[in-house]
Amino acid sequence: MMPENPQPQIILLKDGTDTSQGKPQLISNINACQLIADAVQTTLGPRGMDKLIVDSTGRTTISNDGATIMKRLEIVHPAAKILVDIAQSQDAEVGDGTTTVVLLATEFMKQVKLFVEDGVHPRIIIKSLRRGAELALRKIQDMAVHVKSEDASEQRKLLEKCAMTAMSSKLISSQKDFFAKIVVDAVTMLDDLLPLDMIGMKKVAGGGLQDSRLVAGVAFKKTFSYAGFEMQPKRYQNPKIVLLNVELELKAEKENAEVRIDNVKEYQAVVDAEWKILYDKLEKIVESGAKVVLSKLPIGDVATQYFADRDIFCAGRVQEEDMKRTLKACGGSIQTSVQDLKDDVLGNCKLFVEEQIGGDRYNIFTGCPKAKTCTIIIRGGAQQFMEETERSLHDAIMIVRRAMKNDSVVAGGGAIEMELSRYLRECSRTIYGKEQLIIGAMAMALEIIPRQLCDNAGFDATNILNKLRQKHAEGGIWYGVDINREDITDNFEACVWEPAIIKNNAITAAVEAACLILSVDETIKGPKSSSDGPPPISRDMAGRGRGRPARPRGM
Repeated sequence: MMPENPQPQIILLKDGTDTSQGKPQLISNINACQLIADAVQTTLGPRGMDKLIVDSTGRTTISNDGATIMKRLEIVHPAAKILVDIAQSQDAEVGDGTTTVVLLATEFMKQVKLFVEDGVHPRIIIKSLRRGAELALRKIQDMAVHVKSEDASEQRKLLEKCAMTAMSSKLISSQKDFFAKIVVDAVTMLDDLLPLDMIGMKKVAGGGLQDSRLVAGVAFKKTFSYAGFEMQPKRYQNPKIVLLNVELELKAEKENAEVRIDNVKEYQAVVDAEWKILYDKLEKIVESGAKVVLSKLPIGDVATQYFADRDIFCAGRVQEEDMKRTLKACGGSIQTSVQDLKDDVLGNCKLFVEEQIGGDRYNIFTGCPKAKTCTIIIRGGAQQFMEETERSLHDAIMIVRRAMKNDSVVAGGGAIEMELSRYLRECSRTIYGKEQLIIGAMAMALEIIPRQLCDNAGFDATNILNKLRQKHAEGGIWYGVDINREDITDNFEACVWEPAIIKNNAITAAVEAACLILSVDETIKGPKSSSDGPPPISRDMAGRGRGRPARPRGM
């Protein structure tokens, strides 16, 4: 028997739309994030392993930097992409701690997964995690040691220790003493704003890491030059520098150009006019008094020889980035014409030299008056090794910049995480309700950092963590993992220091990512577009050629 008033079927979504919701969807998102953590957790710490990643184009990357690895993995899971975002934000904000933030976020979710399965509402879990984060950040602020020193030599030692801690887990850890000096020198050469773009990095194949050097100015690789550049001087004291976006060479006629002439004299007049235009440009540059000519566009063989005869150095096809750094450092402005080359549009520096570094020639400007800048020249064998060295130095530079701006530091090596774990356990006992259990789970999650440091070094993690819990219960707040002796030690006295802002950012970002994923209870995937492939061919269209009418049926 049919009902009197049948209810119509309500269709909200397109046919083929995939929806997943409820507790199983939440658990699935947590499991996906756990797989991401499994991929990067072995890179944590001084004994972490490296990852070899080959992308779709065949390009290989060797790295143990969490942000680099996750960016190269091309993750497609929507929830797991959140971890990629927090790793990249940590890298952009403080430069280090990218693996830490991913591990903390996934461990927070792993510990609260049991509560989700038991039916605790996600909003209660989110509220508890945020309360635990507030307690942890307040504790870091109370524990952090301010190391601002009026003595410049003492301040330098502190910065070098922070740089060495950042590089201890990198591929260049064996040379961290050497590179720490370079990094601190590079950052202290900058002005008060510490602009990162005024530190250039150039990679030169050949030699060893110890052949790397710091140039107190702008340095860039000499581009292609025509015959005649050998005769140009390679060293100038206090030269004027002209920066151009002008082509200084004779150009071939355009393909569609047409010039009609009646005799040889008219052809010669056209050729003479081209040469006159070029020589007029060159004469105006010489009259400006500039001794160094740089141009984004080509400088031809005629112009190169012309400048060489007048003891002027020139370089064409200079890259945009190098041109901008030279402009900021030496002053002046980039000219698109040579008609008005006055002193106020010319740059200058104390010394310009062209120097052979490895198999390349480099143009080096030092004593730049307008802006404080420097260039780190990285030497090494394999290209992948130099790229990883560049990423490691970038992290160390970011750490030193943060240490100069925020002078509070904490001990690394799992010490701060163990102390926060102990503190949150104590606080949880004073909290009523389900929050007590969740903040206790958060305290257990913080132990993932020292535990993973032990696992990556091949130590007995259970034994080391028991010792650390005992020491922190006795008041040893800076005790952490000693990688060298397979034991625990006071990492503050061992100078394993990190800026406190790294831990602040890591805990904040990890908790926010965990809360965001826990707040998602439904995933809706739209159907794939049917326009991705070619349209199907109908029977009426089959067999028709271009411009041929359709055959009537029955023929």
